[in-house]
Amino acid sequence: MLSGQSMKIDCMKSANELNLTAESTLRELPVWTDYLELDHPGYELSRMFEQNPLLPGVILTRDRECVGMISRRLFFEQMSRPYGLGLFAGRPVEYLYNFLLPDLFILHEETSIVDANKAALERSAKLVYEPIVVVNRNFQYGLLDFHQLLLAYSQVHLFTASRLRTEKERVQRAKADFRDLQQNYTRLLQNEKMIALGQLVAGIAHEVNNPINFIYGNISYASEYVQELLFILKSYQQNKAYPDIAKEAQKQGIDIEFLMDDLPKVLSSMKVGATRISEIVVSLRNFSRLDQAELKFVDIHEGIENTLIILKHNLKPRPDRPEIQIIREYSNLPLVECYAGQLNQVFMNIISNAIDALSEAYKISVGDDDHRARSKVKRDLKIYIQSKLIDNNHIMVRIGDNGLGIPKNIQAKLFDPFFTTKPVGKGTGLGLSISHQIIVEKHCGDIHCISNPGKGAEFIIKIPIKAVHKEHESLLCE
Repeated sequence: MLSGQSMKIDCMKSANELNLTAESTLRELPVWTDYLELDHPGYELSRMFEQNPLLPGVILTRDRECVGMISRRLFFEQMSRPYGLGLFAGRPVEYLYNFLLPDLFILHEETSIVDANKAALERSAKLVYEPIVVVNRNFQYGLLDFHQLLLAYSQVHLFTASRLRTEKERVQRAKADFRDLQQNYTRLLQNEKMIALGQLVAGIAHEVNNPINFIYGNISYASEYVQELLFILKSYQQNKAYPDIAKEAQKQGIDIEFLMDDLPKVLSSMKVGATRISEIVVSLRNFSRLDQAELKFVDIHEGIENTLIILKHNLKPRPDRPEIQIIREYSNLPLVECYAGQLNQVFMNIISNAIDALSEAYKISVGDDDHRARSKVKRDLKIYIQSKLIDNNHIMVRIGDNGLGIPKNIQAKLFDPFFTTKPVGKGTGLGLSISHQIIVEKHCGDIHCISNPGKGAEFIIKIPIKAVHKEHESLLCE
């Protein structure tokens, strides 16, 4: 079936360079075809990963027939454990494979990119970064990097948005009632929050992955220590003296002093990981407000802070820019009656745009010959968030940045559906349009932008403290 033990093709053409459509399948994506027979020594597997830092995993075969796969992450996780390298490096790969028994996620090459992305994201947290095995009709196997699938899914979404823009232009030329069409499209596309999940999943998975590895990596040690403690307890039940128990434990390879010292550390590490996961889950739950689909009185500041936690990975320093600072100026606000989940979506859209604007401003500044301008931007990437009570009936939230600002001729179009100033593949032009609908139509509020070129941009949100209740939703803000 396979033509070699370690066949490799140059497959890492970026998914952004592929001409994908909404009907595209996995067959159109690049895959890795690196194979290794199970009877080869483990150090060959290590050599393959070292020779190609981008290789996501290796397909394992017996007599050239596929039997499984081992990923880069799982391999180096095992090799980094005590005695891992010495135990498996010189033995056949089959020993390591039988020890790990890794899960295999297989999809046919005719699976659509949209369906494949959905299925991949439904995997457990520890498997979300694992490569995907793709099989064709001839039962030939390849590995698809999970991040390549995310990039492909983003391009499919971009293609869909492009088709919607084309439809918008056609309706304009036909002089149809474009205002109604805008409203219908915006309502149909209010799942932008779910689409944005594809962009957030990598960051959230990264935030969750570390504490999960904390716990998962210590489970085996904790289990081993518990077994050793049970052995000691059974010895005590037999009324043996401590010196005799210590000798028997030593014969069993049990170091009692090390056990007493290391077990509390292992349990403490697992507790830290569990606490961090709990904090992230609470933040995600509060952000989405799954239990608050109706109007509820909520703390606006809590929604902003949960949004910042979700975006934390985007605020951290990157190779192409420094950390973005958040400057908070909160006032004492009453609880506000609103659709909390939708309002959090507005905060997400505006803060995400501010992060993109600051990143772009930094790239432009570091390309400038003016050293003073470079130095200023390097140490001064900031997002300002201010809240205040403006009267007895309304609150105001201001979110601004110190980026390059927005030209006057563009400001009037910011809230138009499908309008975007971002490069192709970076934005859909729906975020601010949906934000405008949420604030104005759903909350009877107001949102606008003020900006001076070179001095950043600021979005000002004003909503009532108590929602306006009327019999028909269409009359809510009239």
